[in-house]
Amino acid sequence: MSVDESIFRAINSLSGHSDTLDWFALTLSNSSVLWAPGILLALYWLWLSWREVLLGAPLLAASIGLLDFLGARIKDLVARPRPCMALLDINQIEACGKTFGFPSNHAINTATAAAFFQVLYPRSGWVSWPLVGLIGLSRVYIGAHYVTDVLGGWAIGGLFGASVAWLILRYSRVRSSRENPAV
Repeated sequence: MSVDESIFRAINSLSGHSDTLDWFALTLSNSSVLWAPGILLALYWLWLSWREVLLGAPLLAASIGLLDFLGARIKDLVARPRPCMALLDINQIEACGKTFGFPSNHAINTATAAAFFQVLYPRSGWVSWPLVGLIGLSRVYIGAHYVTDVLGGWAIGGLFGASVAWLILRYSRVRSSRENPAV
């Protein structure tokens, strides 16, 4: 048994024993749950720097959309079966999903947003990264991904999100409005 499978089994073995933990993991894995915090974050961002939002919000949305698409293409290229397809004796508390699992698109999308905001607002990390970690952990807990699927998604999303935010900071009009940041 590989280290990746061993870690997966250790985390996944916790599922199915607590209705509360199962509900929490399923809630975190539900992409639509992130709309409410996303809207609140967008309103706060508008309050901080409307100029930055005019440029940054479309770039962040496009980045997440592009990476979501690329993540699906990478899955087809790598063709690594999800643990819920490859392993018989696991706790599966949700439908398995599509056949392939590497990388986790949940991990890509959340890490893209977290890294993007971390570069723009360094103090945002104490909120965003624990949420990213919990969402990634929930994907392993419910049996949808191996830990390396999640780590791969975090690496792809984090690098891309940070790069896009870094480019925004280099844009002169946005930079001049950020010289006296409110955060």
